[in-house]
Amino acid sequence: MRRCPCGDAHVEGRYAGEIYAAVTADPIMVTGIMTTNYATIRVELGERWYPIVIGRGTLQQADSLIEQQCGQSRHAAVIFDANVAEVANTVGSLLENRGWTTLSIDVPAGESSKCVQQAERLWQRMLTGKVDRGSIVIAVGGGVVGDLAGFAAATFARGLQLVQVPTTLLSQVDSSVGGKTGINLPGAKNIVGAFWQPRLVLIDIQTLQTLPRREYVSGLAEVVKYGMILWPDFFELLESNVPEILEQQSDILTAIIQRSCQAKAAVVGEDERETTGRRAILNYGHTFAHAIETLTGYGQFLHGEAVAIGMHIAATLACKLGRIDQSLVDRQRSLLRALGLPTSIRDIDPTAMWEAMQHDKKVAHGQLRFILPTRLGHVELVSDVPRSLVLSAIESSMEDAP
Repeated sequence: MRRCPCGDAHVEGRYAGEIYAAVTADPIMVTGIMTTNYATIRVELGERWYPIVIGRGTLQQADSLIEQQCGQSRHAAVIFDANVAEVANTVGSLLENRGWTTLSIDVPAGESSKCVQQAERLWQRMLTGKVDRGSIVIAVGGGVVGDLAGFAAATFARGLQLVQVPTTLLSQVDSSVGGKTGINLPGAKNIVGAFWQPRLVLIDIQTLQTLPRREYVSGLAEVVKYGMILWPDFFELLESNVPEILEQQSDILTAIIQRSCQAKAAVVGEDERETTGRRAILNYGHTFAHAIETLTGYGQFLHGEAVAIGMHIAATLACKLGRIDQSLVDRQRSLLRALGLPTSIRDIDPTAMWEAMQHDKKVAHGQLRFILPTRLGHVELVSDVPRSLVLSAIESSMEDAP
């Protein structure tokens, strides 16, 4: 336990950005399939380990990979939104050609689908579609579908095998990995949910080609996050390749997705259910982001946009606490803006944000805690942060709005 220079906040533990030896990113054998053309990362959870397969054209191996990872199942509920119907149809057709029976269930696109009503609708469709404990759920789409379908898999028939086929950059580098599933309530994001690990995450970077630019850029916020919380060299890689990243050049795109998945897998392998505090570092910027999303109705900002703003507020707060210099705040802001991400917000009540953050899952014994940087590549979980400084950091972001 140590105190920040300001003397007002205490730090709970040390969460350094080590690279964990348990995580691999080489072509390896995945249950008998040699993925020589793709990077494969193992999420190490003992007997519940699972692979993340990353590459161009991996979708065409969906049937063989799913079969070998999901045992004797021959029935799948494929859950998707209309934006990725073609991808979902590809997965379903490949399985049907192998003798599977598939049930296709579409959900409306957008954050508003992560709700009790849509979860109940999925349960009813799965019931009438004869989904049973031998069936699997395949989530095809972005983070909304992954979280919602994952929650349905975790709860229907007391738990079904889950396969994640993320089709947005944000879901590929973040939400599809780690087993967090859930839905929103009107007053709090992701407050109802379950930890439910997939059996396979299948990432085909070709699915990003038809993604609207705003959706693609939104996902880059989570990519920047990994550089801030774990790997300074990764942050520098992003700074040096902004044009190539925005152009979605294949080599750099594959590299940043692979490295991001390595980071997420490493942290999840160390702290699957967020019991030691290490996994909390993945929420850098998210306490502010979730409050922004809640107050703006889950529609004005995409999740990654809210995270980018939240990261800037978090860095500003760390600076006000004397934990980092203004130069790091400026450096992070410059990279986010170069990638086309927002770092400020107008017309939001800082006090209302403070109240909304009281529902954050990092609140412990009524005390709000923040993930704050001490240097590039290292963040810590901090409590006892004065309310006045939090409000000041939010107000600074509003003043920074162009």
